[in-house]
Amino acid sequence: MRINQPIGFFLLLWPTLWGLWLSNRGMPDYIILIVFVTGVLCMRSAGCIINDYVDCDIDSRVQRTKERPLSSGVITKKEALTVLLILLIVALALVLIFNFITIFLSLVALILSGIYPYLKRYIYLPQFMLGILFSWPILMTFTVINHPVSSTAWLLFTMNTIWTIVYDTQYAMIDREDDKCIGIKSSAVLFGNMDKFIIGIFQFIIVFILGIIGWKERFTVLFYFFSLFGVTIIFVWQQFLINERKRTKCFKAFLSNNYIGALIFIGISANFC
Repeated sequence: MRINQPIGFFLLLWPTLWGLWLSNRGMPDYIILIVFVTGVLCMRSAGCIINDYVDCDIDSRVQRTKERPLSSGVITKKEALTVLLILLIVALALVLIFNFITIFLSLVALILSGIYPYLKRYIYLPQFMLGILFSWPILMTFTVINHPVSSTAWLLFTMNTIWTIVYDTQYAMIDREDDKCIGIKSSAVLFGNMDKFIIGIFQFIIVFILGIIGWKERFTVLFYFFSLFGVTIIFVWQQFLINERKRTKCFKAFLSNNYIGALIFIGISANFC
């Protein structure tokens, strides 16, 4: 479940909170907030189990992942599936309090979660599917209170999908040499020596979309200070971190994306205080 590595939880939580605050024009009902936060925890944990179950043999051949519980044999596949089933039952119980459209979207997300781990065997941009998965809760936050999925929601969805490609490419840069040896495909392998430049282009697009959202929603200067200026500063810092493509610094760049999610949330929520 990777509870001891909460970065994945936060990277899924922040877009969910953006959507909740925007769709409600402020803080949502406590029940809705608790359900979504708990759902994020369950589905991120379930996603980790699905991913490790599918990649068990691959993980044992990669330096960074060979000590994971399944690949190292600390737990069995049967035990992993038992925990997965419990998590999915809890997630289902949570989503059943919502309307049909939200339930339908959650089932689509589950199907995509099962497809995602296999993509790295066949396509060079599995990060795109991960981006869709991590952006899916944004759509759900708008449907849960019977709001139409607005153009702002789709802008957030697009921006978050691109952002996911950025930070997961930074993450994939850590394993690039291992992935090449065992034939695993990733955006880091695809981009090659153009990785830093392409990440930079994506980062520019993210800031540009943020600016459109701020203008469209008539946000105050607080949004531009935190969500535009703050995010831009961190993106520049990330470029310095990944410049030499060292594993430790690429990982540090990846972890810093937690601050980006937080800054965007602060910028959005500040407008509804």
